[in-house]
Amino acid sequence: MTQNTEQNMAPVIEKKRLLSIDALRGFDMFWILGGEKLFAALFMISGWSFFQVAAEQMEHSSWHGFTAYDLIFPLFIFLSGVSLGIGAKPLTSYPADKAQSIVRHGYKRLFLLIFFGVLYNHGWGTGIPMALDEIRYASVLGRIGISWFVAAMLVWYVSVRNQWLVAIVILITYWLLLQFVTLDGLGGGNFSAEGALNVWFDQHLLPGITYRQLPMDPEGLLSNLPSIVNALAGVFTGRFIIKHRTNGGFLISRLCLIAIGLLLLGYAWDLIFPINKSLWTSSFVLVTVGYSMLLLTLFYFLIDVLGSHLWAKCLAVIGMNSIIIYLASSLVNWQYSSQSLFGGLISVLPAGWQQLTLYGGMLLLQWLFLYWLYCRKIFIKV
Repeated sequence: MTQNTEQNMAPVIEKKRLLSIDALRGFDMFWILGGEKLFAALFMISGWSFFQVAAEQMEHSSWHGFTAYDLIFPLFIFLSGVSLGIGAKPLTSYPADKAQSIVRHGYKRLFLLIFFGVLYNHGWGTGIPMALDEIRYASVLGRIGISWFVAAMLVWYVSVRNQWLVAIVILITYWLLLQFVTLDGLGGGNFSAEGALNVWFDQHLLPGITYRQLPMDPEGLLSNLPSIVNALAGVFTGRFIIKHRTNGGFLISRLCLIAIGLLLLGYAWDLIFPINKSLWTSSFVLVTVGYSMLLLTLFYFLIDVLGSHLWAKCLAVIGMNSIIIYLASSLVNWQYSSQSLFGGLISVLPAGWQQLTLYGGMLLLQWLFLYWLYCRKIFIKV
């Protein structure tokens, strides 16, 4: 590749914010907000096997294994790490009062995400006044908060070399724990939903209730440990982007090679430590980081290198208010709103088109709400 071509591939970007990150976060949230239901409707309309396969990929794996829908959660954690890697510095780089303010904000973010996670789960049991033992404290937002916070503390207080060391030690230690440690007959290489070591931790140390009263919560205590590596991987990726952002060809090729290497390593580890979202196994971490990097590389190339911005801004409208719309997806009945507005049209359409219109309308209403916030520069962040 010639030097001129390399220079043409160098994107003009702001140091602290990349449109590709907001767009990819919006793309990630799109499926949570109801986008996953569109494939089933399209299959009903067309009968094409492609949409059937896509609809199947929009379901979580039953236990071991991996589907596209399993990537949504770890991708969000990865992207939180990317933003951290782009913007954060060791606290020694700041004046003392600024460093204290940053740390206070980190704790605030952690506790707010844990609280919002309980709110999202409707986890207060039978209602107010709350029964503390009926609350589900574990949550998606709680895990995002924990993984981001630990990664932030490492960025603020620990050298880059030791951050890499921590990530490697976490993955290996977690595997050794689940493979060889036994507590009350649980663990010792048992990776089932009833017999994994995670069950012991959730039954003995996790306050409140588990998801659907299962023996192990999918966002339980022990599996928070490897999710930290998803955030750290995002940190390393963000730093790599900033370091090589003026050399687009090198950056994109290296990110792709690293991602493919992680995928190969993750699928190889799957042979002895199965890829499993609920257990958040080390092999699951490597595979999800690999796919996350490939997606980010694709979005970065299309948006920040080639300058394809229109569709990206449509997704960024979602990504820039991701927390508020995630909460709203639990607290607001968007399907009822869509049915109320478009019910007359829906009722006269064939079955497949009814589903497509219902869920398409639901997505449209959520996007319009976010666009209203976007136009007024209202960005609700934690």
